[in-house]
Amino acid sequence: MAALIYIHGFLSSPLSHKAVQVQQWLAEQRPDISFHCPYLPPYPGEVQLTLEQMVEELQQQGPVYLMGSSMGGYWSTYLAEKYDLRAILINPAVTPSMLMPEYIGVELKNYHTEDTYMLEPHHVDEIRAVDTPNPQRLQNYWLMVQTEDETLDYRLAVDKYEGCKQLVEEGGDHGFQGFERFIAGAIDFLEGKDSQ
Repeated sequence: MAALIYIHGFLSSPLSHKAVQVQQWLAEQRPDISFHCPYLPPYPGEVQLTLEQMVEELQQQGPVYLMGSSMGGYWSTYLAEKYDLRAILINPAVTPSMLMPEYIGVELKNYHTEDTYMLEPHHVDEIRAVDTPNPQRLQNYWLMVQTEDETLDYRLAVDKYEGCKQLVEEGGDHGFQGFERFIAGAIDFLEGKDSQ
């Protein structure tokens, strides 16, 4: 059975709006694709282990597709390169190691739960260790960004994923307004039905 792994953003959870939209769409339109959205802490080493194990287990059952938002887009890129998987990247983080130092020693709280976290300097080293500054599998990515992203500079993603399929939409925000319009096309792309 095919599987879709949705990777949520930093301090987010499986309750994120887009994750819920994708889960519901698949349940209604494509029940032949299983949905997986692991709850991930902000600690990169733990996230890497969790995601690699999930991909390797699901690959034994069928094709695996990736969809990641913000930090989830960063992780999707790492996994797409390592395992040769197709990925939808939604307003992805490009160089989170540049942003993480400002969070070190600050109490962080999950947006959807009561969980709190504290990052330490070695966590920056962990995120750098999985960096993929120059993706090689360009045909595997569909980048979706909105220009009014208030959290990340969309132009950094456009530059990093040059040569990949791209959707650059004027306006919007970091949450990617109206994402549900693109779910069906995203699934087609992940399955290789998109010839662009």
